[in-house]
Amino acid sequence: MEKNNQNGAEETPAVDLLPGETVVREGKAAILFPSANEVFYNPVQEFNRDLTCAVVTEFARDVLAQRGVKVVVPGEKEKVVVSLSEETNEGDDDSFLLANSLFSNTLTWFQRGLCVLEGLAASGLRSVRFALEVPGLKSVTANDFSSKAAALIARNAQFNRVSHLIQASCRDASMLMYEMRGKRERYDVIDLDPYGSPASFLDAAVQAVSEGGLLCVTCTDMAVMAGNSGETCYGKYGSVSIKAKYCHEMALRIILHSLDQRASVYQRYIQPLLSISADFYIRVFVRVFTGQATVKNSASKQALVYNCVGCGSFHLQRMGRRIINGKQMKYSAATGPPVGPECEHCGQRHQLGGPIWAEPIHDLGFVQKVLAAMSGNPSRFGTSKRIEGMLSMVTEELEDVPLYYTVDNLSSTVHCNTPSLLQFRSALLHAGHRVSLSHACKNGIKTDAPPGTIWDVMRCWEKSNPVKREKLSPTSPAFKILSTEPSLEACFTVREDANPQSRKRHLTRFQENPQAFWGPKARAKAGGGIATDLQDKRKKCQNKRKNQISDSAQLKNFPCKKFKQGTCTHGDDCCYSHDVEQTREERMDE
Repeated sequence: MEKNNQNGAEETPAVDLLPGETVVREGKAAILFPSANEVFYNPVQEFNRDLTCAVVTEFARDVLAQRGVKVVVPGEKEKVVVSLSEETNEGDDDSFLLANSLFSNTLTWFQRGLCVLEGLAASGLRSVRFALEVPGLKSVTANDFSSKAAALIARNAQFNRVSHLIQASCRDASMLMYEMRGKRERYDVIDLDPYGSPASFLDAAVQAVSEGGLLCVTCTDMAVMAGNSGETCYGKYGSVSIKAKYCHEMALRIILHSLDQRASVYQRYIQPLLSISADFYIRVFVRVFTGQATVKNSASKQALVYNCVGCGSFHLQRMGRRIINGKQMKYSAATGPPVGPECEHCGQRHQLGGPIWAEPIHDLGFVQKVLAAMSGNPSRFGTSKRIEGMLSMVTEELEDVPLYYTVDNLSSTVHCNTPSLLQFRSALLHAGHRVSLSHACKNGIKTDAPPGTIWDVMRCWEKSNPVKREKLSPTSPAFKILSTEPSLEACFTVREDANPQSRKRHLTRFQENPQAFWGPKARAKAGGGIATDLQDKRKKCQNKRKNQISDSAQLKNFPCKKFKQGTCTHGDDCCYSHDVEQTREERMDE
């Protein structure tokens, strides 16, 4: 058995690299990674992991402060001294947290610390970073259903000399969490970052997280959550998604609705701390509490969405009502709907989506703490600038206004030129309404102005930027909207407060992709390797119209559609194949 050093970490021997292995460095971690695609790893998610480390650090700081423990991250201006309680003498061993100084990092490890579970750890990179970069942890359980991934996690923990903190596990994530539902066994932090949908893990997660614990969930099935498959979204999350301009924020509210709905089954409820839409995924951080009385408020926190298919106007209908009568709270069914059979602005019908979470999706006080910590230690993460820009936008959002409009879509609806973002924001401010940008969309506008006021502003803009009315169809949304005179005189003079601070400071808010094919990677395979190179697959399945067939003989590889319908009259002279089964097999073999 290896001898422990003075900081509590085991002095582990250097780990030899296996054939084909490479070392991937991120943050303070150095991860052994196989060349074959046996274990999933995506470098695009560095922002996700950096943000998670920052959020978990502030969560640990708040929780441990309640336990009499003060935590300061290395690199911050304040000296790293941790006192456990007033009764503890300065000379006692327990008055200071044990620290691991590997990679010049102060790592706390003590019995009053937090227990963390990463349910789908893959290579264990996130868990290793937790152990190296997040202070105040007691243990980190890095679990993966793949035996090869679990073995790699153990090797990476040893390679980074954090085996005293990280426990590698090879279990089904749901079963592991179900077994830890007892109040004494629950985890303080549970991180779920699956390949695709986390829906199958949510029921176990809301039970296995401790009272007031932190639940971190990533969703990458954005095609489902953004409206391409509303029926599939309902099956997974209990909510119908809509293909609308505000789909990314709606996706955040769908996963929050699903978490709250599953938690309420066990008399628990959620408190969102931070909800982010970035790149090709969404990420939410919520605290989970227990309280039968508070759970009764759940229905009034959810809402259905009525979305006009013509002009894009939307209205929210709460699922329940709560009325405060003195010291008592009365609950009743909501009344509605908030719209008529047809849209009052364009005469088109409405789509019905949801239910979604209609309460604030951020805790601005907590976000300010994370942002202050980032500003005080800007060199802590590789994506610090992007985190600062993203969180700055979050703090500027109107927290009590769900969803948003986009200026370009409003202009497209009435077929006119697009006003600048500052002009449109200024017009709403002049009209006496609140307005903000959205971190989920570059040109998104969140405002408490009703749809009628928004269209009045666009009617006023169209008067100075007229469209050709004779070319508009009488049944089009543009014709009906512009046929009504505005009830206000919009002023488009740019106001000073129309430009938010994050925009004035030129913070990194919506960065360009740093390299080609910046997005989801191929799923890890049990045997390793990828059958078809990802780039070759893209060339084969996309841009078919750009790669025109020059040799007519190649058309014989494609089946004749008219022959399948029984209407082809060319017979053997047809340039397409009439052997449907053969062409299908040939195309599958390609």
